[in-house]
Amino acid sequence: MKNILVTGGTGYVGCVLVPQLLANGYHVTVYDILFFGREGLPQHPNLSVVEGDIRDTASVSRAFRGIDTVLHLACISNDPSFELDESLSKTINYDCFEPMVIGARQAGVKRFVYCSSSSVYGVSDKPDVTEDHPLVPLTLYNKFKGMCEPLLFKHQAPGFTCVTVRPATICGYSPRMRLDLSVNILTNLAVNTGKITVFGGAQLRPNLHIQDMADVYQLMIEAPEEKIAGQIFNVGYQNLSIARIAEIVRDVVEAEFPAKKPIAIETTSTNDPRSYHINSDKIRRVLGYTPKRTVEDAVRDLCRAFKDGKLPDSLADDRYFNVRRMKVVKAA
Repeated sequence: MKNILVTGGTGYVGCVLVPQLLANGYHVTVYDILFFGREGLPQHPNLSVVEGDIRDTASVSRAFRGIDTVLHLACISNDPSFELDESLSKTINYDCFEPMVIGARQAGVKRFVYCSSSSVYGVSDKPDVTEDHPLVPLTLYNKFKGMCEPLLFKHQAPGFTCVTVRPATICGYSPRMRLDLSVNILTNLAVNTGKITVFGGAQLRPNLHIQDMADVYQLMIEAPEEKIAGQIFNVGYQNLSIARIAEIVRDVVEAEFPAKKPIAIETTSTNDPRSYHINSDKIRRVLGYTPKRTVEDAVRDLCRAFKDGKLPDSLADDRYFNVRRMKVVKAA
């Protein structure tokens, strides 16, 4: 299981995951449309980058030849980006999904790992949302993420292991940085404006450090087939209210930048009611995996990146914000 293909491998998670896989001896092919370029990936003799569109079933199927495991990360990420052009986004996030799975199986791929999302749960007042909780998506992005899951499991068979991961909201530094995710947004504002605006605040959101996310994907490559075939795994760590995340960000940033003025937190209303507390006991019970890094660790990593000049023009540059970048791509 040494030949890995990562769709969307030049993205936020991919630019942490791919170097880790290379460092651990894997041969990696990245299949990506390269909307954000490939600057976040290293040059490496065991890395191949294929510029391609996952909707081109023939092209992606050719890329699957000789591949042992597919990690499918590619999609139009987050609700605002999806809503820019809903019909186009549906073709990327849903319509091409099953043809791609079929192409992988026909090409001899042995394992297909699908990156879904814990946002498929929508709103839930249950104290612990487990993998068998009903999906109540509030947006089309969430809806189509969930609708792909049964399409994958239709093709589960001996010799073709299918598994779905439902990650929490990712946070922390990546060479292909996103500053449109909750912890990252608030840290950027705290460091560069001295003020955090909280929309709502009471909503519960599960969080996961980006390095833990990369570790989980590597685990899905290496886990015994009988433990993951046909399975869904929640992957989250700290379930925190948006207001609590803001307090953590304030405290860490003030400690990392003691010369700055105290950071103000302002609260305003929101039209985003998503709130859920996911339970990740299953992945610990079945695979022995527990995340190791906290939201505080993610904020410290971001503070270090700001200090080191790795995130220039972080409030204005389109490359840090998916919806802004997608508008530029769409206009082109």
